[in-house]
Amino acid sequence: MLSDRSNQAEAQAHLSADANTPMLPGFTCGLDATLRVIAGKWKPLILYFVAQDGPTRYGALRRAVRDVSDKMLIQQLKELEADGLVKRTDYREIPPRVDYSLTPLGRSLAQALVPLCSWGTDNMAEVTRVFAQRDALSTEAKARK
Repeated sequence: MLSDRSNQAEAQAHLSADANTPMLPGFTCGLDATLRVIAGKWKPLILYFVAQDGPTRYGALRRAVRDVSDKMLIQQLKELEADGLVKRTDYREIPPRVDYSLTPLGRSLAQALVPLCSWGTDNMAEVTRVFAQRDALSTEAKARK
C-alpha cells in the first residue's frame, strides 16, 4: 500500500501545471524537447528535404539547403544521426557514395513539421513583407547613427 502511494506521488510530481502534460527529465515540456532536437538553422530544412526525396545523397542536400556551408551541413547531419533522426548509409564505393534517410523517429518529426511548412506557405507573402519592413527600419536606424 505504501509503495502504491509513493508511486502515485512520484507520478504526480512529474506532471506540469497542465495535468495532461508530463514533465520530462531535463525538459520543461514536449515542445522544449522538440526544439532541442531541431535546434539549429538548418536541421528543419534537412529533415524537410530528406522527407521529400527519400534517401538523399549529400550533394543533393547541399544544393537543396541553399547557403549552408559544407562544414555546417556535415555537423548538422552528424547531430541528426546521433539523435536518431537520420540514418547515414555508406556504400563503400569509389567514388564515395553516401545517402541519408529518415529513421522512424525522424519520419514522425517530419510529419510534425508539416503544419509549420503549410503555415509558411500560406503566409509567405506577409512574412516577406514584414521582414522587408523590419530590414528597412533597421537600415534607417543605422543610417541615423
